[in-house]
Amino acid sequence: MSAARSISELVGNTPLHELAALTRDMPGVRIFAKCEFYNPGGSVKDRAALQMLKDARPQAGQVVIDSTSGNTGIALSWLGAALGLKVALVLPSNVSAARKRISKAYGAQLIYSDPLEGSDGAIRHLRRLVDAEPGRYHHLDQYSNPSNPKAHYLTTAPEIWAQTEGRVTHFVAGLGTSGTVMGTGRRLKELNPRVQIVAVEPLEPMHGLEGLKHMPSSIVPPIYQPQVHDEKLSIATDEGWDMSDRLLKEEGLAVGHSSGANVAGALKLAQRLVEAKQDGVIVTVFPDRADRYFEPRRWEKTFSWP
Repeated sequence: MSAARSISELVGNTPLHELAALTRDMPGVRIFAKCEFYNPGGSVKDRAALQMLKDARPQAGQVVIDSTSGNTGIALSWLGAALGLKVALVLPSNVSAARKRISKAYGAQLIYSDPLEGSDGAIRHLRRLVDAEPGRYHHLDQYSNPSNPKAHYLTTAPEIWAQTEGRVTHFVAGLGTSGTVMGTGRRLKELNPRVQIVAVEPLEPMHGLEGLKHMPSSIVPPIYQPQVHDEKLSIATDEGWDMSDRLLKEEGLAVGHSSGANVAGALKLAQRLVEAKQDGVIVTVFPDRADRYFEPRRWEKTFSWP
């Protein structure tokens, strides 16, 4: 029988969806989105988390730990449950309640950092924990771990290339850890050096696009190499949120605000191509669904962490 022996085998091979309603008045330009919410954990971070765990060499009894704003934490949580690993997560205390409860339900230990310091504060808090107890933790460090972009180099880019039959002209994705842009961008450039890689970044240092980083004011991830992308677009929080609402009403797609920012960037690029009377096949990413941000119903179950 054709069946997965582990749910981890179901990561990747996500569908590509054309945003036809948004481009109906843009002859010659098509926008597609990689629907990463089809991954078992509901987000693009399943890819990086799985690759990092495959390449990791934690010692017996060590706790796998990382800092996260939410989706990587959920990915590590369910993979830890599936693979029999203990997982601890350091995250800002103001991440969505849904993300906290989902991670906790899988058995992960949640350690909260200062909400005002965002993802950078979580990184600093984690470093103090690891330094204080040498040997207790295996720090995956998604921000500097080469297995993060490697996941997208090996899977996301080849999938996009096959799904567009090699006709992709532009790839647009947001900068968080930067793994998606770095890995996908490098591989697409190898397949066709003319493919343009466009990074999306929040316009404001204090923004509401969860999962994305304003690089000039943040701790820059060591895996981030700006020469990989050909251009960087700054998207305001309101633009990302408004586009999420538009996708819901015009495309029937309930996606998160980082998805909205990605599509806002892709649409700016599409408009530029139309003005220049150029054709284009633009591919972007839906990192997750909108329900990841909803407040869950008010029932509680207590989970203990050994």
